[in-house]
Amino acid sequence: MGRENCTHNVHLRTLVRMTDHPSGEPQAQHLDALMTFLSVARLGRYTAAADALGINHSTVSRRIAGLERSLGGRVLARTPSGWEVTALGQRALAAAERVEDALASLAGDGEQDGRISGVVRLGSPDAFAVHLATSALAELQQANPNLAVELISATQRARQNRSGLDLEIVVGRPQIHRAQAEHVMDYALRLYATEEYLARHGRPADLSELAGHRLNYYVEAVLTIDDLDRATQRLPTMRRGIASTNVLSHVTATTAGAGIGLLPDYVAVHHSELIHLLPEHYVHRLSYWAVGRQEALRNPAVQAVYAALREHGRRTEQRLRSVGQV
Repeated sequence: MGRENCTHNVHLRTLVRMTDHPSGEPQAQHLDALMTFLSVARLGRYTAAADALGINHSTVSRRIAGLERSLGGRVLARTPSGWEVTALGQRALAAAERVEDALASLAGDGEQDGRISGVVRLGSPDAFAVHLATSALAELQQANPNLAVELISATQRARQNRSGLDLEIVVGRPQIHRAQAEHVMDYALRLYATEEYLARHGRPADLSELAGHRLNYYVEAVLTIDDLDRATQRLPTMRRGIASTNVLSHVTATTAGAGIGLLPDYVAVHHSELIHLLPEHYVHRLSYWAVGRQEALRNPAVQAVYAALREHGRRTEQRLRSVGQV
């Protein structure tokens, strides 16, 4: 080990020891700086860390600068995908996680029984957020009253810049850098319509008879997810029904008789008025994946959120199999 690494390790040990001391302004400042760094490492952005901690951007910047002066080197490096942790920062990150665990133990006074706490920021497509994530997170929160989750819903491709979120749910296995992807669940897009719509416009017997029917699906010009874009390639040219960037609008349009909907099966099964069309002729299989920065995925709260989503996804897959949606 070189002289520089030895010096940094001495600084780290000194910093962690200082956080163990009784209250005092310098010690409190070091502790604040270490916890602020931990938040930036997980979220990748000063502004996101500031929001999570209830402070302003300049305070985050000042604390990080103070931490780097104390350690004698840079703990964060700016990249196109947000702030990334340096080699020195990795050692500071491990120390910060130990301090976080110790503080959580003290705050629980030994009565937490392994329960998790903190704030987790989750990005998710609209349908997944409403029909899967919210119920899974509600169960998790009941068992962990000190856990808070911020759920941001939008249907988009996995971003190379994932900063600002602890975990992001995306459609299709992503090709990404400097992050980790884990499978959540499989599902499929299928064709649905109401009995009233079919009585007025006729029931298609095969894919060719879809021509002339209205299709409720995404706005093609703004659809950026290849796996969703490919869903219409096997379909004949159809009239545009109600196109929307929100899948829940596709469902509402279809149940209102505005056309044939290309809908996620795990959403459609909740609507008894929808008839599954051409099951032998058409299915477009997809999957959801969870993507997160490696620093964020080391957070026990983020791990617990992923586990809850995966378990809820597994149960949803089982329900789909039980009703023949496979």
